[in-house]
Amino acid sequence: MIDVTFLGTVSGIPSKDRNHQAIILEYYSENKSTILFDCGEGTQKQLMKSGISFMDIDRIFITHWHADHFAGLIPLIQTMNLEKRKKELKIFGPEAERFVSDIVDLGYFGLRFPVKAINVTFEGSEIIKIEDDDDWEVLSIPVLHTVPTVAYCFKEKDRFNIDLNKLKKLGVQRGAWLKKLKKFGKTEYKGKEIKIDNVANVTTGLKVVISGDTKPCENMVKISKNSDLLIHDSTFLEEDEGKAHTDVKQAAKTAKKAKVKQLILTHISRRYTDTTEMENEAKRLFPNTKVAHDFMKIKLKK
Repeated sequence: MIDVTFLGTVSGIPSKDRNHQAIILEYYSENKSTILFDCGEGTQKQLMKSGISFMDIDRIFITHWHADHFAGLIPLIQTMNLEKRKKELKIFGPEAERFVSDIVDLGYFGLRFPVKAINVTFEGSEIIKIEDDDDWEVLSIPVLHTVPTVAYCFKEKDRFNIDLNKLKKLGVQRGAWLKKLKKFGKTEYKGKEIKIDNVANVTTGLKVVISGDTKPCENMVKISKNSDLLIHDSTFLEEDEGKAHTDVKQAAKTAKKAKVKQLILTHISRRYTDTTEMENEAKRLFPNTKVAHDFMKIKLKK
């Protein structure tokens, strides 16, 4: 199961109702994972209000280094330090090593815990796996903005359930060899190669995609294909020439082309105090659309 909580949903300058961009994804399995995507100003206060512990966060994925997407890192890291954090914090992003080193060195405080910066490729059209856990993985792809920017995909790994009837038909027995089969997708059993599809039924994992700031582009369609949830930059009601952002109709077209199940519009310009028209315009093209608001929560499960 996945819980997605929108801690901040504004573009550029915050308003009294919308905080800077930050999205928390909580993945529930044997070991719960708490992941932060972007960390705008005020994120730690938003976490406190949401009831989600910032000390649970092990990985932060920054889409790009504009202040409304990363300025919350400075106080968040310092608070973690004051709370005597010991475990490692990983921060991913385009040119992450450059910017994270500046953040960590800023001011007079010595960290009690390791902070590891991981650079993410921001050129090209290839989907790249940048993090791999037991039950899930995170992928990235470059998108179109005024500075190096990437979109992220959180993908739950497919689950394979061994079918006893299929084992029986193949004349094989259950055993330790099945662990190797699940891990590698194929293995040998008494000299015979067996593939996972021959003996198991697959449950496709959940998929969540977060666009970052971007103009419409094929890379967004590519990484969003068949996702359960697409969270997309929708800064404007209508296209604003010269701005490297997406309007609501363009985001809806991306969702439709990628055949996603649900679209959430976020990164809303402060000029829109009422988002009803934005949501209605998007729904004309992609009915299963909502405009995000701060502390909005989306639950996903198979």
